[in-house]
Amino acid sequence: MKILSLFLTAMLTAIAVATLSSCHDAPDYTDNATGNFDALWNILDSHYCFFEEKDIDWEAVGRKYRAEINPETNYIELFDICSRMLDELKDGHVNLSSSFNTSYYRRWWSDYPQDFNFRTLQQYYLGFDYQTTSGIIYKKLSDKVGYMYYPSFSSGISQTSLDYVLAWLYDCNVLIIDIRDNGGGLLTNIDVLVGRLITREISGGFIRHKTGPGHNDFSEPFEIRYKPAEESRVKWLKPVIVLTNRSCFSSANDFVATVKGLDSIWIVGAKTGGGGGLPFSSELPNGWGVRFSACPITDRNGRSTEYGIAPDEGCEVHATAEELAQGRDAILDFAIRKAESISSASSESVQSSAKLGR
Repeated sequence: MKILSLFLTAMLTAIAVATLSSCHDAPDYTDNATGNFDALWNILDSHYCFFEEKDIDWEAVGRKYRAEINPETNYIELFDICSRMLDELKDGHVNLSSSFNTSYYRRWWSDYPQDFNFRTLQQYYLGFDYQTTSGIIYKKLSDKVGYMYYPSFSSGISQTSLDYVLAWLYDCNVLIIDIRDNGGGLLTNIDVLVGRLITREISGGFIRHKTGPGHNDFSEPFEIRYKPAEESRVKWLKPVIVLTNRSCFSSANDFVATVKGLDSIWIVGAKTGGGGGLPFSSELPNGWGVRFSACPITDRNGRSTEYGIAPDEGCEVHATAEELAQGRDAILDFAIRKAESISSASSESVQSSAKLGR
C-alpha cells in the first residue's frame, strides 16, 4: 500500500538522519542526573519538529529546568523535572518512559468537554444490541441510518470484516461513522477505511522529515495518496457523517483531515485533539525511553493538523455531561436528524452526486 510505503520511507530516513547525527561529534553523556537531562534536551533539540511552529524557545526552556538539578538530584526527582520540561511542548505524542513511570501531556484533551459517554451510546441508542468485528461496533439505527463506532485505530480492520459491515448496512441511505474518543493507532487503517469511501485517488495531505539538527531542517513535503479499494470490495458511496470530539488524536485526527471536504461527507461534533506529528523514539543513557513528534503532517491544503480539525460549518455540536448522564447524546442526535434530512431530500440524487464527485 502506498501510504504504508510512504510512512516507512519517511521513518527510515528519519532514523538514518538520527544515526548519522549520533556518529558525528555527538556528546558522550554521563549517566547521572545532569548527563541524562542534557541528553534528553539535545535529542529533542535536534529532532522535535514543532519548535518553530509553536514558537517555543527551547534554549530558555532547557535553562529553566536544568537549574533545578543539583548533585543530590535522584532519578525520581529527575523524572519529574524532565517531565515538566517536556510538558512545555504541549504535545500528546511526547512521552518519557522509565521503569516506574511514563510522562504524558494530558491537557490537549483534559481541558475540554468529553462530549461522549460509551455507556449512554450502548444503553440508549444501541440498546445493548449490536454487532462487533475488527474493533467496529455497528447497527442500523433505522431503515435510513446506518451506524459504525470505531473506538481505536489500534484495532486492525480486516478487509473481509469491513465488507461484511458495509454490506449489512448497505440498505441504509446514510452512514454515521463515530470515532469519538479514538486516540489513534495504526496509520494503515486510514488507508483501509478511506478506500471504501472514494472512487478516485485523492490527496490525504503531506509529510516532511527532519534532514538535520536545525529546527527548520526539513525535507520537501511528500504527498500522501489514498486509492479506492479493489473493485471486489464493498464500497460506501452514499453520504457519510463523521462524529468527532476532542479525544480524537493522531491517526484518528489524520483520518478526519483526509475525509473533510470530500463530497457528501460531513464532520459533526467538536474539534479534534490534533497530533499531527509522526512520532519517533530514542533512549537516554540510563535506559529511559523518549517518544516525540519528528515528522510534521499537513492536510491537502498545506495546513497543519497538529492543533486539530474543526467540524464543518454549522456542524459544531457539544454533548454535555448532564445530558449524557440522562441518556441524551446531542452530537449523535444532531447526526441522526441530519442523516434523516439528507435521506428525505432525495437519496437517489445524493447518491449519484456522491459517486461522481469523489
